[in-house]
Amino acid sequence: MDDEALHHRIDELVAEEHRLERAHIGSALSAEEKERLDRLGVQLDRTWDLLRQRDARRRAGLDPDGATERDADTVEGYRQ
Repeated sequence: MDDEALHHRIDELVAEEHRLERAHIGSALSAEEKERLDRLGVQLDRTWDLLRQRDARRRAGLDPDGATERDADTVEGYRQ
């Protein structure tokens, strides 16, 4: 996936996240909706991580296509 496709995917995930949140302003999310919101957050983190890897490889003079999507446990374990 190239940078443009990654940015598009991020936009889609954020839009879905916002739709879900806006649909429940003032009311609680169902267990299924909370789970979906959590999955969206993880997928966003993984997609941003892949985009950052591609950028780092490019700056290091390497092929950005060598970047690989990391598993959720790895990405979610990063210190912030």
